[in-house]
Amino acid sequence: MSSAALRAVQPDDDDVVTAHTALTRVKAYLRDHQDDEGDVRVRGEETDDVLVLPRGAVELLAQILAYMAAGHGVSVVPADAELTTQQAADLLNVSRPYLIGLLDAGEIEYRKVGKHRRIKAASLVEYMRNDDQRRRRAADELSALTQEMGMA
Repeated sequence: MSSAALRAVQPDDDDVVTAHTALTRVKAYLRDHQDDEGDVRVRGEETDDVLVLPRGAVELLAQILAYMAAGHGVSVVPADAELTTQQAADLLNVSRPYLIGLLDAGEIEYRKVGKHRRIKAASLVEYMRNDDQRRRRAADELSALTQEMGMA
Protein backbone atom coordinates (compact mmCIF):
# COMPACT_ATOMS: atom_id res chain seq x y z
CA MET A 1 0.00 0.00 0.00
CA SER A 2 1.48 3.34 -0.97
CA SER A 3 1.84 6.20 1.47
CA ALA A 4 -0.50 8.22 -0.77
CA ALA A 5 -3.25 5.74 0.07
CA LEU A 6 -2.89 6.64 3.76
CA ARG A 7 -2.81 10.40 3.26
CA ALA A 8 -5.65 11.96 5.16
CA VAL A 9 -8.08 14.37 3.56
CA GLN A 10 -7.84 17.48 5.74
CA PRO A 11 -11.08 19.48 5.64
CA ASP A 12 -10.95 23.27 5.50
CA ASP A 13 -13.64 25.46 7.08
CA ASP A 14 -15.93 25.23 4.04
CA ASP A 15 -15.54 21.43 3.99
CA VAL A 16 -16.51 21.24 7.67
CA VAL A 17 -19.74 23.17 7.02
CA THR A 18 -20.54 21.11 3.92
CA ALA A 19 -19.79 17.84 5.71
CA HIS A 20 -22.03 18.83 8.63
CA THR A 21 -24.94 19.64 6.30
CA ALA A 22 -24.43 16.43 4.31
CA LEU A 23 -24.12 14.35 7.49
CA THR A 24 -27.47 15.63 8.73
CA ARG A 25 -29.14 14.58 5.47
CA VAL A 26 -27.39 11.21 5.23
CA LYS A 27 -28.22 10.32 8.86
CA ALA A 28 -31.85 11.33 8.32
CA TYR A 29 -32.03 9.14 5.21
CA LEU A 30 -30.53 6.14 7.01
CA ARG A 31 -32.85 6.65 10.00
CA ASP A 32 -35.96 7.02 7.81
CA HIS A 33 -35.06 3.95 5.74
CA GLN A 34 -33.85 1.58 8.48
CA ASP A 35 -36.00 -1.27 7.25
CA ASP A 36 -34.90 -0.93 3.64
CA GLU A 37 -32.51 -3.66 2.61
CA GLY A 38 -30.07 -3.50 -0.22
CA ASP A 39 -28.91 -0.52 -2.20
CA VAL A 40 -29.47 3.16 -1.58
CA ARG A 41 -30.58 5.23 -4.57
CA VAL A 42 -29.55 8.86 -4.73
CA ARG A 43 -31.30 11.08 -7.28
CA GLY A 44 -29.87 14.41 -8.38
CA GLU A 45 -32.05 17.46 -7.78
CA GLU A 46 -31.56 18.91 -11.25
CA THR A 47 -31.24 15.71 -13.28
CA ASP A 48 -32.88 12.34 -13.56
CA ASP A 49 -29.57 10.58 -12.91
CA VAL A 50 -29.73 7.96 -10.18
CA LEU A 51 -26.66 6.84 -8.27
CA VAL A 52 -26.97 3.39 -6.68
CA LEU A 53 -24.78 2.77 -3.63
CA PRO A 54 -24.47 -0.20 -1.29
CA ARG A 55 -26.05 0.65 2.08
CA GLY A 56 -22.78 -0.18 3.84
CA ALA A 57 -20.99 2.42 1.71
CA VAL A 58 -23.54 5.05 2.74
CA GLU A 59 -23.09 4.11 6.41
CA LEU A 60 -19.31 4.43 5.98
CA LEU A 61 -19.85 7.77 4.25
CA ALA A 62 -21.80 8.94 7.32
CA GLN A 63 -18.82 8.07 9.53
CA ILE A 64 -16.43 9.90 7.21
CA LEU A 65 -18.69 12.96 7.17
CA ALA A 66 -18.92 12.92 10.98
CA TYR A 67 -15.13 13.10 11.28
CA MET A 68 -14.88 15.80 8.63
CA ALA A 69 -17.69 17.82 10.25
CA ALA A 70 -15.64 17.74 13.46
CA GLY A 71 -12.65 19.10 11.53
CA HIS A 72 -10.64 15.86 11.57
CA GLY A 73 -8.67 14.50 8.65
CA VAL A 74 -9.89 11.20 7.23
CA SER A 75 -8.26 8.38 5.31
CA VAL A 76 -9.74 5.09 4.16
CA VAL A 77 -7.72 1.89 4.48
CA PRO A 78 -9.08 -1.48 3.28
CA ALA A 79 -9.45 -3.94 6.18
CA ASP A 80 -7.25 -6.53 4.46
CA ALA A 81 -4.50 -4.05 3.63
CA GLU A 82 -1.06 -4.83 4.99
CA LEU A 83 0.80 -1.89 6.40
CA THR A 84 4.49 -1.30 6.93
CA THR A 85 5.62 -0.59 10.47
CA GLN A 86 6.01 3.11 9.59
CA GLN A 87 2.49 3.32 8.16
CA ALA A 88 1.05 1.58 11.22
CA ALA A 89 3.04 3.84 13.56
CA ASP A 90 1.76 6.90 11.69
CA LEU A 91 -1.85 5.70 12.05
CA LEU A 92 -1.36 5.13 15.78
CA ASN A 93 0.49 8.43 16.08
CA VAL A 94 3.41 6.73 17.83
CA SER A 95 7.06 6.26 16.98
CA ARG A 96 8.14 3.30 14.90
CA PRO A 97 10.31 1.88 17.75
CA TYR A 98 7.31 2.07 20.12
CA LEU A 99 5.19 0.18 17.56
CA ILE A 100 7.92 -2.47 17.20
CA GLY A 101 7.75 -2.92 20.99
CA LEU A 102 3.98 -3.47 20.76
CA LEU A 103 4.50 -6.03 17.99
CA ASP A 104 7.22 -7.87 19.92
CA ALA A 105 5.02 -7.90 23.04
CA GLY A 106 2.23 -9.57 21.05
CA GLU A 107 -0.13 -6.59 21.40
CA ILE A 108 -0.71 -6.40 17.63
CA GLU A 109 -0.78 -9.33 15.24
CA TYR A 110 1.70 -9.18 12.36
CA ARG A 111 3.62 -11.36 9.95
CA LYS A 112 7.12 -11.24 8.59
CA VAL A 113 7.94 -10.91 4.92
CA GLY A 114 11.63 -11.66 4.78
CA LYS A 115 12.98 -9.48 7.55
CA HIS A 116 10.16 -6.91 7.31
CA ARG A 117 7.04 -6.84 9.47
CA ARG A 118 3.59 -6.38 7.92
CA ILE A 119 0.54 -5.47 9.98
CA LYS A 120 -2.99 -6.10 8.77
CA ALA A 121 -5.12 -2.97 9.03
CA ALA A 122 -7.81 -5.04 10.75
CA SER A 123 -5.32 -6.07 13.47
CA LEU A 124 -4.34 -2.46 13.98
CA VAL A 125 -7.99 -1.37 14.26
CA GLU A 126 -8.62 -4.15 16.78
CA TYR A 127 -5.66 -2.98 18.87
CA MET A 128 -6.91 0.63 18.70
CA ARG A 129 -10.40 -0.45 19.80
CA ASN A 130 -9.03 -2.50 22.71
CA ASP A 131 -6.67 0.30 23.72
CA ASP A 132 -9.57 2.80 23.74
CA GLN A 133 -11.55 0.46 25.99
CA ARG A 134 -8.59 0.10 28.37
CA ARG A 135 -8.18 3.87 28.52
CA ARG A 136 -11.89 4.40 29.22
CA ARG A 137 -11.85 1.83 32.03
CA ALA A 138 -8.77 3.46 33.54
CA ALA A 139 -10.39 6.91 33.34
CA ASP A 140 -13.58 5.55 34.94
CA GLU A 141 -11.57 3.95 37.76
CA LEU A 142 -9.62 7.17 38.31
CA SER A 143 -12.86 9.17 38.38
CA ALA A 144 -14.42 6.77 40.89
CA LEU A 145 -11.29 6.90 43.05
CA THR A 146 -11.30 10.69 42.95
CA GLN A 147 -14.93 10.74 44.08
CA GLU A 148 -14.23 8.24 46.87
CA MET A 149 -11.44 10.42 48.17
CA GLY A 150 -13.72 13.45 48.07
CA MET A 151 -11.51 15.29 45.64
CA ALA A 152 -14.22 15.89 43.05
